[in-house]
Amino acid sequence: MSRTILDVHVLQTVPPSNLNRDDTGSPKTAVYGGVRRARVSSQAWKRATRKAFNGILDPREIGVRTRKVAEALAERVEAKDSSVNGQDEKVLAFAAEAIFTATGSKITVPTRKKTKGDDEIPKAAPESSYLMFLSARQLDGLADLVIEGIGAGQDGKTYFKDKEKKAEARAIANRAHSVDIALFGRMVADTADINVDAAAQVAHALGVHAVETESDYFTAVDDKNTDGESGAGMIGTVDFNSSTLYRYAAVDVDRLRDNLGKGLDDEKPGSDPVRRAVEAFLEGFVTSLPTGKINTFGNHTLPDAVVVKLRTTRPISFVGAFETPVVADGLSGHVEGACAALASYVPAVEGAYGAEKDTETWVVRVGQATAPLSALGSETTLDELVVSVGAAVESRLGGV
Repeated sequence: MSRTILDVHVLQTVPPSNLNRDDTGSPKTAVYGGVRRARVSSQAWKRATRKAFNGILDPREIGVRTRKVAEALAERVEAKDSSVNGQDEKVLAFAAEAIFTATGSKITVPTRKKTKGDDEIPKAAPESSYLMFLSARQLDGLADLVIEGIGAGQDGKTYFKDKEKKAEARAIANRAHSVDIALFGRMVADTADINVDAAAQVAHALGVHAVETESDYFTAVDDKNTDGESGAGMIGTVDFNSSTLYRYAAVDVDRLRDNLGKGLDDEKPGSDPVRRAVEAFLEGFVTSLPTGKINTFGNHTLPDAVVVKLRTTRPISFVGAFETPVVADGLSGHVEGACAALASYVPAVEGAYGAEKDTETWVVRVGQATAPLSALGSETTLDELVVSVGAAVESRLGGV
């Protein structure tokens, strides 16, 4: 059966930085090809991509992932009905019951320890025991139910005893998924039937060469010190490394279409929600950057090269091109060697497995060091790439 698979391959050089820390505060690493490499977890880049969606997509196409889901729903209720106070305990309790009915997740008020000197502990809003992922449209749908119930003078427990209202709440939570839910999936531990299988897979970014973690010893001077007061006001260390990373992601466009359905078409008739989601993912994944220690290092780089492939078979990562670590000769750095390795590996793998059939390829590259990649596909800019891939996806699917 023919499939529609989007593969995104990125080479990106990051100077001294600590994008993604382990439990000791050091940059994450992994051993590959017998040497230690820099590593950035998939979760870190998924979150960076989701954050990038805020500047790419309409807010109604994005979800919210939070334990404070009752508070988020109460805010929607207040936004829809100005006569309702979203911080009112009755509204929060009704919202909590709506979330429980829709997802099966118990929403309870967290206990807070009273500290010395506190005469009164402010009551916290009810929360889920784990992060809950709901789309803007799902929150809006549940908000309508809450408004209806409050208008009828009922409390949440009474309102949702009605089987029809209970079924409606459950249905709302399982339709009109946002782009980020459709791409990255959703797991609801208490109600598996509203889980969403992810359409996008993001690999851990991996350095193409061996790396050593270094440590920066720093001091801070107390601004109020006089000339007669020597010494630092603060002393510390921060670990870092620098690396050329290979980043890879794959999107099962057919699953993305199933996840999205036609739920995003309401306000943009004639537009293809799958195309919009693919274009947003491409732009967001390519240009995003995890923000770990970003203020300390200011490591704001963009990729040196991007290779995108639209396939009809299965996802294919090209990380094997770097199983033998790239070695810099002191003149050309790692980008040139990485591009040469990738340019050699890609046609070899695709030729051996017949994976080049019915495959479209686009290349975005910067500088002479990336010249070997020009042989892999049509050279373009990022803006043109996003539009071209979106059009190709829409053409292959025949619209949604």
